[in-house]
Amino acid sequence: MKHPPTEEQQAIVDAALSSKDNLLINALAGAAKTTTLELLCEKMPVQPILSIAFNKRIAEEMAKKLPGHVKCSTINALGHRVWSEATGRRLTLDAKKNSTVFRSVLDNMPRGVKSKYSDSFEEVMKIVRSAKVAGYIPDKAFPNAKHLISGEDFFNSLEDIPEEEHCNLADEILVKSINLAYNGMIDFDDQIYMPTLFGGSFPKFPIVMGDETQDWSPLNHEMLSKLTTTSRFMGVGDPWQSIYAFRGAMTGGMASLKERFSCKEMTLSISFRCPQSIIRRAHTRVPHMRWPTWAVEGAVNERGEWDIDKIEDGATVICRNNAPLFKATLDLLKNGRGAKLVGAEVGPGLIKILKKMGPESMTSAMVLDAIDKWETEALKKTRNPGAVADKRECLEVFAVAGPNLGAAIAYAEHVLFKSEGTITLISGHKSKGHEWDNVFHLDPWRIPSKWSTPGTESYEQELNVRYVIETRAKQTLNLISMEPSHG
Repeated sequence: MKHPPTEEQQAIVDAALSSKDNLLINALAGAAKTTTLELLCEKMPVQPILSIAFNKRIAEEMAKKLPGHVKCSTINALGHRVWSEATGRRLTLDAKKNSTVFRSVLDNMPRGVKSKYSDSFEEVMKIVRSAKVAGYIPDKAFPNAKHLISGEDFFNSLEDIPEEEHCNLADEILVKSINLAYNGMIDFDDQIYMPTLFGGSFPKFPIVMGDETQDWSPLNHEMLSKLTTTSRFMGVGDPWQSIYAFRGAMTGGMASLKERFSCKEMTLSISFRCPQSIIRRAHTRVPHMRWPTWAVEGAVNERGEWDIDKIEDGATVICRNNAPLFKATLDLLKNGRGAKLVGAEVGPGLIKILKKMGPESMTSAMVLDAIDKWETEALKKTRNPGAVADKRECLEVFAVAGPNLGAAIAYAEHVLFKSEGTITLISGHKSKGHEWDNVFHLDPWRIPSKWSTPGTESYEQELNVRYVIETRAKQTLNLISMEPSHG
């Protein structure tokens, strides 16, 4: 510890030492959660502790800071070992396993039927991936496994409304994938899906610690129940940084953990990252957030309309939506500024859509017309019109990036998504877990999204995204708009 424990940290240590309660710690942005876990491990009697993390980066960070009697592991690595022992096999990890199964299913179809399904690859793969994250097993298959969600509830929960044929095909792929996993071939999702739902002997530790618990899925919660049958649980997270429901995180996940595991709830409210001015701004979302006595004032600046001269080298630009980031990156590059677009994996999917618009000779005007038609069809197949609107806006950025479709695609593939520079551009969802001195919140008027309804969970997640974006700043937060609010 570089400083004496705060009153909140000491209260957590006292609770750990004086009781056997499960603890759930609400740690606000920058509130020294890792330091607090380190303090707990130092103060409690030396005993084996399992610390599970949401991703490899967090697990490696914890391993460097926690004492030797603490075993740090990702949830995936833990599940991998359990399933290997359950099957008695050395597992083969194949990230493209589902794709291979899809093609094998097509190969066994009659020629006429095969052509019908060959273009549905992306839609079916998305369903299969979502199924494994949600813990869905086809209703009539594997009756001895743990079925977390029914077929009706699962398919009704998907963002895109699936066709019945795609649902049936996804079920067939899931069954084949599960059978392959029993024979030792798995993908990354199987590392959690298989041992949690199909059986395995989980290691027993006196204490199990979990980080970023607001991001855990129902499947992660189920795995935790297998880890803690005879263990004490200590979890850390921030319910106001819960922003990943769209990719499977349980809504209200920390409240569910508290109830399911009878946790005593505690708080870390002092942010050691953010200056006073930013914390005051965050009070609209987390009024109990505080700063230490030595915190600097910092600054929240209204910078008006987008102007690249206002963007200093080394700054970070964060936006809720991708399209403004694409526009900003293009503007910076065209004016000779070095820019790095983080999270460019969204690009290939958008480029695939563009490539289906027509020949590369299409003019920008023709591409924009084709985007109108694409949007009309996409809206018929989705429960999330906001996501379609965001994609449309991104496609429009690409459409005008060159004189024709081919040039626009080439610019996106070889320039926009491969650019490097000192100015970082990143989405609000990608920014979580990071921090920078000087942050620009681009188009803050986009939060909350006009597609969200007050009082709903999606609306609350919108407000959480704003809190996440603006608490990345360690010194200065700048508010700047690529374009005026649409009202």
